[in-house]
Amino acid sequence: MFRKRPTSSRTNPREPDARALNPKMDHPAKTCGNIVSMSSRIASAASLWFLLALAPAQAKEVVVAAYNLQNYLKMERRVGGKPVPDAPKPEQEIAAAIEIIQQIHPDILGLVEMGDEAVLKDFQDRLKVAGLDYPHHEWVSGADPERHLALLSRYPIVARHSRDDVPFELNGTRQRLSRGILDVTVRLNEAFPLRLVGAHLKSRRPVPDFDEKTVRAKEAWLLRRHLDGILETAPDTNLLLFGDLNDTKNEYPVKELIGSAKSPAFLRDLFLTDHHGYRWTHFWSVADVYSRLDYILVSARLWPQIAMSRSGISNARNWFKASDHRAVYTTIQVPKE
Repeated sequence: MFRKRPTSSRTNPREPDARALNPKMDHPAKTCGNIVSMSSRIASAASLWFLLALAPAQAKEVVVAAYNLQNYLKMERRVGGKPVPDAPKPEQEIAAAIEIIQQIHPDILGLVEMGDEAVLKDFQDRLKVAGLDYPHHEWVSGADPERHLALLSRYPIVARHSRDDVPFELNGTRQRLSRGILDVTVRLNEAFPLRLVGAHLKSRRPVPDFDEKTVRAKEAWLLRRHLDGILETAPDTNLLLFGDLNDTKNEYPVKELIGSAKSPAFLRDLFLTDHHGYRWTHFWSVADVYSRLDYILVSARLWPQIAMSRSGISNARNWFKASDHRAVYTTIQVPKE
């Protein structure tokens, strides 16, 4: 998953010259100078070691990933060329998804298109067998009875503010946010709480009763109000928004969620890329269209702690076997307590 640092055959310019370690005995003055030089180097090395021993430990790194698993639930599927009701996600797709998550090895994992709580528990158990133990979780119901938002964490969840029922009016009728809003606070250490908000906006699939763009815009507006309620009250919140926004960065929903750069509730788009520099996270096979629909946005307070060199989009070769989305991730440098 991660690119190895290229090796070099060139000699390290900081290595001591071999001649300095083997002074010629027939030049006493030069020999004396070399001995003094070596003594100075030894003293310098000892001083450096002493300072490093006294220096505070480096910041702890916490990896947060978000992944749309594409229908990790029981639904009608074609098995052996025939429709089968309530069929689970195929085993080969699950295995590929777990392999991709293993490569990222996140400490916190946001999930989109998860099934019911029993399905989430099964996935949690599978990850544990694969060496990824997440004892803490959150699951959100929402108006959609099948697809849910969820979160798994190695770190304890100390506050829960998720909303299952988020009502709004559209064309004179009462509607509800399809997947609700996932909102939890995770304690990375005693001095560093991280607030995670997850979203899955209306898909681009047309529906008979409403224009899908209008629904998605309304959902984004509601989510932005939720974020404003957090950041306008406490602008110093370490907040991370993840999810499938089902739109590109030039469209209203994404612009609305990012907000104004002059606002205390502004969220920064990390503009994640894979190792080739590509930004797409979703492939629509019907039209052969690649798009960036999955995002990680962070608050002004959290931004300085983001390690962009260790953030990105999964470059797994088998991504298409697991989902029509690619996982996105970022690394947070958590200061020592």
